[in-house]
Amino acid sequence: MQYELFIGLRYTRAKRRNHFISFISLISMLGIALGVAALITVLSVMNGFQKEVRARILSVVSHVQITGPGGQLAQWQRVADAARKNPDVVAAAPYVNGQAMLVNEATARGALVRGVDPALERRVAEVANKMVAGRLEALQPGEFGIVLGADLARSLRAFPGDRVTVIAPQGLVTPAGVVPRLKAFRVVGLFEVGHYEYDSGLALMHIADAQRLYQLGDEVSGVRLKLTDLFESRRVGRELYREIGGDILISDWTRSHANFFRAVAIEKTMMFIILMLIVAVAAFNVVSTLVMAVTDKQADIAILRTLGATPRSIMQVFMVQGVIIGVLGTLLGVAGGIALALNIDVVVPFLERLLKMQFLSKEVYFINELPSDLHAADVIAITSVALVLSLVATIYPSWRASRVRPAEALRYE
Repeated sequence: MQYELFIGLRYTRAKRRNHFISFISLISMLGIALGVAALITVLSVMNGFQKEVRARILSVVSHVQITGPGGQLAQWQRVADAARKNPDVVAAAPYVNGQAMLVNEATARGALVRGVDPALERRVAEVANKMVAGRLEALQPGEFGIVLGADLARSLRAFPGDRVTVIAPQGLVTPAGVVPRLKAFRVVGLFEVGHYEYDSGLALMHIADAQRLYQLGDEVSGVRLKLTDLFESRRVGRELYREIGGDILISDWTRSHANFFRAVAIEKTMMFIILMLIVAVAAFNVVSTLVMAVTDKQADIAILRTLGATPRSIMQVFMVQGVIIGVLGTLLGVAGGIALALNIDVVVPFLERLLKMQFLSKEVYFINELPSDLHAADVIAITSVALVLSLVATIYPSWRASRVRPAEALRYE
């Protein structure tokens, strides 16, 4: 073992005459640990939030949508058949989108109405697996059944078997003026995907009933596609545009919710920077610790210099102390952060019960629970930055130690 490392470790283990230096060293170590643990936990929660919201959105929204001019697509079978030829496309299903006012007794709510083919819809979305009452297959052509989001049904006070009036914005021109188109639909089911935007504002009906309601004839709004890899949606969309051709518009889930996912990415970056400042403050407490240690050990430094130690060796002795504080603090933080990130689903409900409050309300946030998704890349990045900051913090005090003059240090000894 090199003597610089040996002496540095000995200084770290030995009892100091000045216990205040030991206390500051402990505080610096715990500060680094706390910052690293908080950073790992927060980034894991943000990763989990993004993953959970993406999964809930994609349970309703398809990976790729193909529409025509004016939001109408003729000969959708040809488009769907052409899309299925792409090896990345798993399934295709037509849909009809429209706005409507839903009325039950004296309560009215605006909603997005989507006409679907239950047999094909199951292949491109997971709404059929999110039913809390009834079945999606209960939507039959000509029977005018409707499936409501759970929160939408709750606000309308509508239950399975009740009838709600659907008012379409397309009106009928009569001698008395424009009369809104309205039709009574029977509630045949309720779904809950866990995303408030859809649970409170989406209603499903059979595509044939939607075509009649919105006077589309044989046309549809477009075709929805499911892919083998959802992260390849942009590339597949470009390929489909070249393969299908014609006057079509292709959109994917990254574009339809671009603002949300871009905001999450920006927030994650900003949280990384802000919380890394905590680690930086704790790491630079090492500076004050080592400066006091250098002052306390001036006589020892002078003796080492008279025995032939070089200024570089003196620097290495005190850098060992600072690096040990940084390494131990980082390792404690990594262990604590990983443990907390992996058990966030237990810790948060415990705190909610203890404080008798709910941290996330689904009326305010997209989800009402705190998920976690630990990424090894985030842990490695945080660990590397914390270690680098700890190493940088040791440079100045170690350099000060190397500049101690033996004669002046031993003058009063």
